[in-house]
Amino acid sequence: MLADSSSDHSLLRAKAIADGIMDVAAELRLMNVADYVSFIHLEQFNNIRDIVNSSMELYFKHGTLSYGCSADYELEWDQPPSILLDLEFHHREVAVRFNLTLQAAHASVEISEITFATGSHGEADDTRRLVEAIADAKLSARPI
Repeated sequence: MLADSSSDHSLLRAKAIADGIMDVAAELRLMNVADYVSFIHLEQFNNIRDIVNSSMELYFKHGTLSYGCSADYELEWDQPPSILLDLEFHHREVAVRFNLTLQAAHASVEISEITFATGSHGEADDTRRLVEAIADAKLSARPI
């Protein structure tokens, strides 16, 4: 039962991050996939950092979401391409390292590491703290 609870919270946390960065992922998909492949292949990671920074600045407070200096791609003849970006979220004593996988029609999140500066307060409370930190890190919607 304990493993199921932990697994449930892991899924809820990944979903919280995915939902929170949905607009950023959409912005990142505006870039041509060939450019990502080229930047990754040629190890031009600062270009990827610039793209991530530009994509997140409309949606998140400065410094809360950043590129984690690692990226990869999957490019096979029989499958659509996918781009994997290592991202980091830091806000309100919550730090998360995660992989964002971008594909043509959707994106997915896999958490690598999550830490709480004040320590864990239990699975449910930690998940709540993450959700609150993401909500607080997002910029308010601006009227058009």
